[in-house]
Amino acid sequence: MLSEIEREQANPTLAVTLRIAQAFGMSLDDLIDSPGATAAVTVIRKNDRAFHYRSDGNCRIRTLSPLHLEKDVEFYEVALGRGGALVSAAHYVGTREFITVVKGQLAVEVSGDRDLLHAGDSATYRADAPHALSNAGRGKALVFLVVIYP
Repeated sequence: MLSEIEREQANPTLAVTLRIAQAFGMSLDDLIDSPGATAAVTVIRKNDRAFHYRSDGNCRIRTLSPLHLEKDVEFYEVALGRGGALVSAAHYVGTREFITVVKGQLAVEVSGDRDLLHAGDSATYRADAPHALSNAGRGKALVFLVVIYP
């Protein structure tokens, strides 16, 4: 059906259009929106729980990029409580991550290499290997994380 719609050989019903939007994690309004017909700015509000990727006692990850877009770059805010960590399996080959520590101290470990970062420090590393970010300080650590996919 999608192929026929793309080739302008079919007109989907409203029910089919709604199911397509849901499959892509979009609202019906977002799917049929005409470029330029609405505001040119997309806002993600700080307290919008839809953008909280993970939230527990020691780790909160909030996406800072729209969820419904197909993209090769993702932006996150990562807050780690005392002793908190974000441990990740290897991503797709060629994936890289860039981090900037806003507050606290952060240990970055990739393939057995470990570095300690302080507020204001930035680092980049291959994310196609197992990697971890952990709070190495006594207080809360706040980090901006950018993931770039090949």
